Amino acid sequence: MEAASNLSSSLPLSPSHHRTTAVLTRLQRIASLSTAAAGALPSCRTHLTRLHQRRSAILPLRCNVRETVADQEMASIDVEDPRIAKIAKAIRVIPDFPKPGILFQDITTLLLDTKAFRDTIDLFVERYRGKDITVVAGIEARGFIFGPPIALAIGAKFVPMRKPKKLPGEVISEEYSLEYGTDKIEMHVGAVEAGERALVIDDLIATGGTLCAAIRLLERVGVDVVECACVIELHGLKGRERLGDKPLFVLVNAAA
Repeated sequence: MEAASNLSSSLPLSPSHHRTTAVLTRLQRIASLSTAAAGALPSCRTHLTRLHQRRSAILPLRCNVRETVADQEMASIDVEDPRIAKIAKAIRVIPDFPKPGILFQDITTLLLDTKAFRDTIDLFVERYRGKDITVVAGIEARGFIFGPPIALAIGAKFVPMRKPKKLPGEVISEEYSLEYGTDKIEMHVGAVEAGERALVIDDLIATGGTLCAAIRLLERVGVDVVECACVIELHGLKGRERLGDKPLFVLVNAAA
């Protein structure tokens, strides 16, 4: 028997035997790799979980900024929106007007650019449509340019807020401070009703005095001022701070 065994072990192996051995070897390697992968899986899962947690800690922060600050800061809208750059480019800046040292933001060139003008209106409409705003209050004079098309698009009425002695009917007024002295803003009695929701719009916010007066005037008669909106904000003049906790939405930030 032992001799037979030695004899069989010395005989050459058939090709089929070699193929079988190769297959078994491959299967053993696959099994070994599977075992190693199974052992590494918990570590991978842990790594992915930690990565997800880190991303979750970052991404909601961006969302929170947009939910809380977007109501107070523009650009909020979406500084990546290509329309914003085109709108900013369409606004002409004139130095030393109306007096030396002032950089005047001239929106008349924006109005000449039909695409930029339409994009300006569209950005406001996209923000305020479906927000149950019933009043768009435009501040004299350039608030009268942007206010009416926005009001029509969102299904609200337009209420002009004018300088003294410009409105023919009975008015209520609110005084506000200027650099030297005071001024007033007026609105027709009965133009708005208590409980209505209003958007106050102007072309630009500088020190914020006029916007503050408009807010106080509307709130005196029971209107809920949802937000203030301007095309341009002049940095450095602290107009936003003057509004307190009232949200401000602007499209373009500019140097004072």
